Amino acid sequence: MTEGANLADALPVNQQTVSPERDLMSKFDALIAERQALIDTGVTDPFAIVMEQVKSPTEAVIAGKDTILLGTYNYMGMTFDPDVIQAGKDALDQFGSGTNGSRMLNGTFRDHMEVEEALRDFYGVSGAIVFSTGYMANLGMISTLAGKGEYVILDADSHASIYDGCKQGDAEIVRFRHNSVEDLDKRLGRLPKEPGKLVVLEGVYSMFGDIAPLKEMVAVAKKHGCMVLSDEAHSMGFYGPNGRGVYEEQGCEGDVDFIVGTFSKSVGTVGGFCVSNHPKFEAIRLACRAYIFTASLPPSVVATAATSIRKLKYAHNKRQHLWENARTLHGGLKAMGFKLGTEKPDSAIIAVILEDQEQAVAMWQVLLDGGLYVNMARPPATPAGTYLLRCSLCAEHTPQQIQAVLAMFKAAGQAVGVIA
Repeated sequence: MTEGANLADALPVNQQTVSPERDLMSKFDALIAERQALIDTGVTDPFAIVMEQVKSPTEAVIAGKDTILLGTYNYMGMTFDPDVIQAGKDALDQFGSGTNGSRMLNGTFRDHMEVEEALRDFYGVSGAIVFSTGYMANLGMISTLAGKGEYVILDADSHASIYDGCKQGDAEIVRFRHNSVEDLDKRLGRLPKEPGKLVVLEGVYSMFGDIAPLKEMVAVAKKHGCMVLSDEAHSMGFYGPNGRGVYEEQGCEGDVDFIVGTFSKSVGTVGGFCVSNHPKFEAIRLACRAYIFTASLPPSVVATAATSIRKLKYAHNKRQHLWENARTLHGGLKAMGFKLGTEKPDSAIIAVILEDQEQAVAMWQVLLDGGLYVNMARPPATPAGTYLLRCSLCAEHTPQQIQAVLAMFKAAGQAVGVIA
């Protein structure tokens, strides 16, 4: 056999020779076409924004233009806190750029212990476990806590990480209507009493910014003998007297068994965690695949997180200012005639509901061109047929910036025909 023949035999089959039913990428054709149709209208790709420079928690340069950031989840503005940045620099100098291993092997450094201690102190609990992301925290905790023959009961509007945690595990899955205490009670009442059950809730739901009636839901869960996990990713830092979340604000601290959160929102870096007072909580480290079989966070990341969490405990002025910003923006947009996701400012997320994708994209583009970045959200991230612009406020937004945002929304809304 010639050298050329050997080379040909070694090459993979040309993509064009693969029949459509065997081409694993063919299932994405409709998605590719939909995205291309959007780009062909001439708008900027809303899902491919590049920040060329970030000047502060509330300002960046996008496409060469100074832009106000209103879609980053940087609720408490900790990304540019001098103490947080210095902690990261010091850890980078002392421990290098990464751990090269999982927490179970060589991946536990001094600052991993420090951030878990900071979490225990912040939440007033006995146990804290840090994951590589908030997604991994939900994936790992839900799939590990509820096993074969047991049940996970979750809100229909739960985050993708919660659904994926259910898929990863072997438990039976039961959904109830969004924020419906009555439906939760009814569905729990239909389940057999003997198996273990985990009710998964969220303090703040990230698409519309609405909050859960946790007090009533937790009471129903306990009535039926369930354990409760509350995801407080979008409420940590500013909800409740100590910034612990909606569950603290609603007085559920003694009844919620597990709190999941993330470092990528109010803490200002990346990572996830779960805290608990359960006496056997440490056993999760020995059983959770999402904890055991992934590399641990770099020391510089956990050092910044530990410093940020310790500062958030006493960030009362920041909390107050964030709520002032939320009330001002929500009230201003509502007065202009925009349809919002909530009747009142329930959280630091304010969703502006649009009629369809064309209107949402058009308004998003006008805002971006005017120097304002918000998130455009569409199905499947939102309920079917729902298109919205999601605003995420920051404690570092100045009153002047909020007024500028309102002016830009008014101009964009009138230009697109959303408001008169």
